[in-house]
Amino acid sequence: MIAFLIVRLVRAVLTLLLIVTFAFVVLRASGDPALAILSVDAPAEAIEAFRRDWGLNQPVWIQYLRYVEAVLRGDLGRSMLDGRPAVEVVFERVPATLMVTLPAFLMKFCIGLPLGILAALRRGTAGDRITMAGAMIGHATPAFVLALVLVLVFSVELGWLPSAGGGSWRHAVLPVVTLGLAGATAVARFSRSAMVEVLGQPYIRTAAAKGLRRPLVVRGHALPNAAIPTVTLAGFLLGGLVAGAVVVETVFAWPGVGRLMVQAVANRDLAVVQTILLLVGATMVTANLVVDLLYGWLDPRIRHGRSDAGRGVV
Repeated sequence: MIAFLIVRLVRAVLTLLLIVTFAFVVLRASGDPALAILSVDAPAEAIEAFRRDWGLNQPVWIQYLRYVEAVLRGDLGRSMLDGRPAVEVVFERVPATLMVTLPAFLMKFCIGLPLGILAALRRGTAGDRITMAGAMIGHATPAFVLALVLVLVFSVELGWLPSAGGGSWRHAVLPVVTLGLAGATAVARFSRSAMVEVLGQPYIRTAAAKGLRRPLVVRGHALPNAAIPTVTLAGFLLGGLVAGAVVVETVFAWPGVGRLMVQAVANRDLAVVQTILLLVGATMVTANLVVDLLYGWLDPRIRHGRSDAGRGVV
């Protein structure tokens, strides 16, 4: 178990280093922050002074080494817009993002799992076909389209909920529903696929041949084994909470991390964007580590070294 954790932690550190490098290179190749913040009409002396103050006049490789050194010291830089620490700018938006993403995460599984399992148990029936058709339509519908439809129905036509802003919990309803429904379709399709594969295994037929009632077979044998690949999807969804909120927060003008990232990218606020990307990367790495640990708990074969067990459906 210790060797397992060490390997996963080393992999996590390397992943975060790659994220830091990718963010650094892409942001500096996408445009000059001095021109984005001061505008192209600013005097040349002001632009040069801005570059000098923020170290942008140095060679890129020196900027990169200094940035990595600062990150290792826990210094993620300061916002170029207001001079505050980037960590402070980002984390003041985290509560708003969690207010939307965590309920949406629960909604994805509270809706998607039962639908997927019921569709698998009634495979080939009209209910199965209707459920999967709805899931495919929902999965193919972009989040911003779903968001606009919900605004049109519940804000414009019915007037029940506000269409944008973040003043109260009522403003969070439509963003939560948008994220929740969009993810529930993926959970339904994935859980149905996992359940159908498990129900076709020999040990399920053996349990049924021994006279066990179908509810006992499903609850005692099918569900625990179908849960193993479904945990993978849960890890991906949990890790992508912040990234998945970018579009929805922008559409609903929700004051979270996702909207902040769009604004920071537009303004070339390098430290803020890099901090958000590190936050997203750390979230995904942590989620994947939790998934690996859950594999060992759900499947004893993995604890005994067979790390490929249970992952055939993924």
